[in-house]
Amino acid sequence: MAFTAHADGQNTFVSESESGAVTVTPVVEGLDHPWALAFLPDRQGMLITERAGNLRVVSPDGKLSAPLSGVPQVWAKGQGGLLDVVLSPSFGEDRLVYLSYAEGGADGKAGTTVGRGRLSDDLTRLSNFEVIFRQQPKLSTGNHFGSRLVFDRDGYLFIALGENNQRPTSQDLDKLQGKIARIYPDGRVPKDNPFTGQQGVRPEIWSYGHRNQQGAALNPWTGTLWTHEHGPKGGDEINLIERGKNYGWPLATHGIDYSSKPIPEAQGKIVEGTVVPHHIWEKSPGISGMAFYDSDRFKPWQHSLFIGALADKDLIRLQLSGDKVVHEERMLGDLNARIRDVRQCPDGYLYVLTDEDDGVLYRVGLQ
Repeated sequence: MAFTAHADGQNTFVSESESGAVTVTPVVEGLDHPWALAFLPDRQGMLITERAGNLRVVSPDGKLSAPLSGVPQVWAKGQGGLLDVVLSPSFGEDRLVYLSYAEGGADGKAGTTVGRGRLSDDLTRLSNFEVIFRQQPKLSTGNHFGSRLVFDRDGYLFIALGENNQRPTSQDLDKLQGKIARIYPDGRVPKDNPFTGQQGVRPEIWSYGHRNQQGAALNPWTGTLWTHEHGPKGGDEINLIERGKNYGWPLATHGIDYSSKPIPEAQGKIVEGTVVPHHIWEKSPGISGMAFYDSDRFKPWQHSLFIGALADKDLIRLQLSGDKVVHEERMLGDLNARIRDVRQCPDGYLYVLTDEDDGVLYRVGLQ
């Protein structure tokens, strides 16, 4: 990967790819394990979460703000901390920002929590922050929180949850581990959720049998929710989410335990009554973050799905034909950095975050 200096002082790295010459420009450095980003409207910049508990603003000219006030206290241990950030679908009117984060309990364990607060006009604070969802029970000792947030076209909020590294809980419908939850923006549970009204079942559940979901995005062409999740040792997977379906973990998996022994509960790669993954990596890239590309700016990327890779330190581009994955390309491996999140900016560039002590926000495009 070569680089060229620009008049504005930025160094743009250039790397060859199947799609053409890829330009990679550092925008902000010195981030503390950044986890997610969200673009503010009207060219006001973007919000970035740092896992230790900070929410920051990056201005359009690349200036990093001080941490915003009004952000909830988070349980910053292991994989826990301040995680995803999304804007309200009606942000222009209500200025609501939604956060997911790890929250501790009385017994020292933690779970995923979601809340929302109003972003001040001067971009310095969240006010009136309120919790709208809590993963119950709290079972994590530091692993597998999930937890991506996605609004669909009808305004429902989907929460992609991890199973806290407690495998059997993914199949337990009285628990919120290893589930996708579907709620209204204020936390109320829709009456048409698949398990509403059933005795001993959490009404928030939309789907179950998930492991650790760290990517979720709404397909812009079909409106379908796609999520991806880490397998154990092998078997990272993409799923197209359907109402009330069982996605198999830990009964069905393409992976094995980190000890190289079989998963104790596993019955095979395909198990009757569970949904077969839409796409599988037999060797785990350690996937995180996910964004569909639907801009006209870079035509070779149209109808692609971009996914960050933590273990493989790559950006994965999956070429789509309809919903079918027809080709896979690896990009940005020369950065040698764990890619935590990837988002498409309204201007057609990609922005990626690296999950490091000295994390970086990069702008990625084609020459």
